[in-house]
Amino acid sequence: MPGKAIRARGVVQGVGFRPAIWHLARLCGLTGSVWNDAEGVMIHAFGSEADLDAFIRRIPLQLPPLARLDSLEVQDLNGMPDGEFRIVASRKDRSAQTPIAADAATCPDCLAEIADPANRRYRYPFTNCTHCGPRLSIIRGVPYDRCRTSMAEFMMCPRCRQEYEDPNDRRFHAQANCCPDCGPRLWLEDRSRQALAGTDPLTRTAELIRQGFIVAIKGLGGFHLACNAADPDAVARLRQRKRRHAKPFALMARDAETIARHARLNEQAMRALPDKAAPIVLLAAHGMALAPGIAPDDDKRGFMLPYTPLHSLLMQELDAPIVLTSGNISDEPQCTDNDEAREKLAGIADYWLLHDRAIVNRLDDSVVRVMDGGIRLLRRARGYSPEALVLPAGFEAADNVLAMGAELKNSFCLLKNGQAVVSQHIGDLESAAVQRDYRHAVALYRQLFGFSPKRIAVDLHPDYLSTQYGQALAATEQAQLFAVQHHHAHLAACLAEHGVPLDAPPVLGAIFDGLGLGDDDTLWGGEFLLADYRSCTRLGHFQPIALPGGAQAMREPWRNAYAQLRHYFDWPMLRQEFAELNIIKLLAGKPLDTLSAMIARNLNSPPSSSCGRWFDAFAAALDLHGQQVHYEGQAAIALESLAAPLFADEQPYPQAWSIDKDGGLLVLNWQGLWQAVLVDLNGGADKARIAARIHHSLIAATVELLNRLCRQAGTDRIVLSGGVFQNRLLLEAVSQQLRQAGKTVLSPQRYPLNDGGLALGQAVIAAAQSIKGK
Repeated sequence: MPGKAIRARGVVQGVGFRPAIWHLARLCGLTGSVWNDAEGVMIHAFGSEADLDAFIRRIPLQLPPLARLDSLEVQDLNGMPDGEFRIVASRKDRSAQTPIAADAATCPDCLAEIADPANRRYRYPFTNCTHCGPRLSIIRGVPYDRCRTSMAEFMMCPRCRQEYEDPNDRRFHAQANCCPDCGPRLWLEDRSRQALAGTDPLTRTAELIRQGFIVAIKGLGGFHLACNAADPDAVARLRQRKRRHAKPFALMARDAETIARHARLNEQAMRALPDKAAPIVLLAAHGMALAPGIAPDDDKRGFMLPYTPLHSLLMQELDAPIVLTSGNISDEPQCTDNDEAREKLAGIADYWLLHDRAIVNRLDDSVVRVMDGGIRLLRRARGYSPEALVLPAGFEAADNVLAMGAELKNSFCLLKNGQAVVSQHIGDLESAAVQRDYRHAVALYRQLFGFSPKRIAVDLHPDYLSTQYGQALAATEQAQLFAVQHHHAHLAACLAEHGVPLDAPPVLGAIFDGLGLGDDDTLWGGEFLLADYRSCTRLGHFQPIALPGGAQAMREPWRNAYAQLRHYFDWPMLRQEFAELNIIKLLAGKPLDTLSAMIARNLNSPPSSSCGRWFDAFAAALDLHGQQVHYEGQAAIALESLAAPLFADEQPYPQAWSIDKDGGLLVLNWQGLWQAVLVDLNGGADKARIAARIHHSLIAATVELLNRLCRQAGTDRIVLSGGVFQNRLLLEAVSQQLRQAGKTVLSPQRYPLNDGGLALGQAVIAAAQSIKGK
């Protein structure tokens, strides 16, 4: 009888793929077997040629909800097994090669069970099945079997074991399967570490939140801190205790109807919120106000829906949204261990809602924003990582590349067998605790994926901690080291995500961000590039302006405002002409003589073409966080929020920019824009209108220069990336105007525009430079 050996690759373990194959094989009248191994899933099927063909044809059409099929490889097979088609035990005979599924939000069937008083899992907060629940957060090794997860210590009861072994049950080989009789337990503690007895922990937690208390909640990938989002005192207390002075808090609401009372929902947001990844979705604030301290100076609210049974049961007890922010002191990784949370959150939380299932991998909540017609990831973590990206044509042989990522918003990337696995968001490596977490995560991913790097890619900046760690690893592993220019990596990541082949012609890119070291050893950040995977040429940039105080200029926007004004104007004359402006009064109280001397002597005042610092300077001029910012991008976010209501009614300032030449490069000069803004401010114009005009001027200048470079370079394909393009007004208007001019616009969606997507670009550049060209 004919037989076929069928290799299935992709996200095919721990997602109900084998039971789906079992059902389909029996339906097609086949015999044989199916099993997990380190490469994915192997199927041996026997039957008539017609039945085998029908079976193979239907596999991609009948995938379980969490499965992703990357390829089916079919070979002829001789022999004939006895009996019916069977599911057999996993085999681990090679180094790990199969992708690991991401954690998934609770499925409708499990939600129905925890809501049914007659069901044995009624109100059980750890209910899951093959269609939902923990994956990366609990895994210690592959293949993905219970013995290699943090559920190994929970022995299944007879009824759970029966479900686990029944191919007709949706919990067949659900590795985290459990129930109240055999699974993790939940309890509530006070500050004395005493469990509160006598009431349901979730009901009591909801009551405490309503009363204004702060509760530390152990979730799927780490701890959160929760309080009543409608209680200004509770929110203010949380900010003070957590030392998070201004950065917006995330919110959780019971359902979309509750969210709609506080924010605008469109069709795309309604798709993103209940997605299996259940990300935080940034939405325009609208309707009923919540506590003002949730998102100061920001017109957006970050909402998510409950994504575990624990959260669903808690939110059923609450009518109003809750703050659900990471369980940590600001700038540190969120806590994952019970004892760690008891110790580190002792000065923040009033109560702790704990459970005894270990969190193996820390996972922050993912963040998305609907922009330019698509859902775009701004932070990629829970629900998305570590799903693999199949790389474009030409990268099939790419292998054994480790990319270390950036200094801020770090993630790293493993490139193996023509696929890229980007880690979850790690954070800012300036924190020693985040550095430790970063090294732990790199080691864990190497173990999970059986990975030994032969090539290590790092950022060109020698002072980045990720670069230094990559250099040390390269020496230890005797791996080849690739130093990758920051903005080239942004562009290449976008190319890889959009499936642009390795040997495709170069594209133009506008890469706007805070800063990155350029090929000329100066700080770049407002860049116009011509690049492919292997090479990158700078064609234009923003006018370089000094950063007086170096890193201090990133925290104090007034420094950037002064540097810009000093560069473009005669400062004494400007100070006299616009003496009554708030920005001039602010600067009058600063040590400007010292700063001028530093700039003149090039002492800790490196010139930079940064678009991020450009935004900071104009925000300071409009009295937005001129003295100090408390988190990266705060001033720029405030400027976007100020501009948004009047943006549609405004136009660019006339003659706001010029395109100058510096050698072979085109340079955007902003003297005219500064002149127009100062005149408007002096005349008492509405600052919201000024902010809108500033945005329009940047958009028009960017589009003009890109169109000019398209003619020069002979291409109509353009990449827009970098953290500044998280600004919705900028991304949408530039994209739309370029499309109207007949250009093809690519911008990141599945990976962050910001430095969270940088490692993917580093990895593909290192791989491309290692692969012999045509």
